[in-house]
Order: sequence, then C-alpha cells, then structure tokens
Amino acid sequence: MNNCIFCKIASREIPSEVIAENEYFFAIKDISPLYKIHLLIIAKAHIATVSDIPADEMEHFSAAFDLAKKIAQKLDVVASGYRLTVNNGSDAGQEVPHFHMHFLAGEPLRKL
Repeated sequence: MNNCIFCKIASREIPSEVIAENEYFFAIKDISPLYKIHLLIIAKAHIATVSDIPADEMEHFSAAFDLAKKIAQKLDVVASGYRLTVNNGSDAGQEVPHFHMHFLAGEPLRKL
C-alpha cells in the first residue's frame, strides 16, 4: 500500500528501530506507549485486518505469537506476564489499517 505507514516501515522507507523480527513479522516500539513496555508486532505483508487474512496464509500468523514469545524472553517478562492485543477495525480502536498486535508489559496492566 502506497500510503501505509507500516508498509513504509517494513520496506525501510521510514527508518525505525526493529526490536525483533522473523520471516513474517517485525516488532517496534509504539510511538505513544500506554505502558512501560509497549511494542507493535507488525505483519511485513500488507493485510488490513484479521478478517482480510487469506486462508492460505493463516498458518503464517503463528509466527506473530512465536515472535511475542521471543520478545518476552528477551525483555525478561515471561514470569511477570504480558498482554497481546489485536484491535480489528475502527470500532475496536484499530488506527492503522495494517495487521499489528500490541505487546504490553513491564508493569501491572489494567484489567479488561
């Protein structure tokens, strides 16, 4: 997508510090963090929402959870815990129409 900020970051058109990555996803710090640790795990391919994931690519999305697990180990928050959140669509609070998951940790989180 031409105007998608996450596509521009994925293609390195916009520089960003990549915290971790694998074949399908990369993680960066959220520019407006809600908690001490607030990362975004972003799909390298442009897929707007969960509803738009092609059936033949669904298996690739386990790589997002694998990356989250590695980040949790790297940041030493496995024992204390972390939250993974996907906002799907505008009513759910999705601000950028490109699949991403929030990784939240580093302090007690508000209950949902």
